[in-house]
Amino acid sequence: MSNIVVVYHSGYGHTQRMAQSVAQGAGAQLLAIDADGNLPEGGWAQLAAAEAIVFGAPTYMGAPSWQFKKFADASSKPWFAQTWKDKLFAGFTNSAGVQGDKQVTLDYFYHLAMQHSGIWVGLGMLPSNTKAAQRNDANWMGAYSGAMAQTPSDASVAEMLPGDLETARQFGERVASTARRLTK
Repeated sequence: MSNIVVVYHSGYGHTQRMAQSVAQGAGAQLLAIDADGNLPEGGWAQLAAAEAIVFGAPTYMGAPSWQFKKFADASSKPWFAQTWKDKLFAGFTNSAGVQGDKQVTLDYFYHLAMQHSGIWVGLGMLPSNTKAAQRNDANWMGAYSGAMAQTPSDASVAEMLPGDLETARQFGERVASTARRLTK
């Protein structure tokens, strides 16, 4: 099994639940960015040892949360030493709006991965875009570059839609499958 780390920030618990689904599919370790934008003790070493890093954050005001951005800025130390070079990277996000500019957050993750000389893993799943498609189908959001979810602003964590969580789980499986193929 590959060493995969899901590093994420969650403001209200929704992104954490999505991170758990990605980690379940990938057989990955979770690494939470705290409310101050910091990793726990040993977090940087955990990322250095990973073969794949999956970024996750809510989309606030058209971009990742400031806590995730603080983590990204702090990653200039591994960037300078190129310690994440050739690792696999992927990303996911959640917002209250159906569109909500989530693609901007995924693009941010992609560019961060490219700054680190990484290899990006996209969603690899066709969208549910037929007339018969339902909101709880996997990839109802129609994403390609990473996993997206939408949770109404007044919905609890328990009310997250099963289709979004299934998309996240299958995305985790894809990251793990890609890691196994490339690290043989």
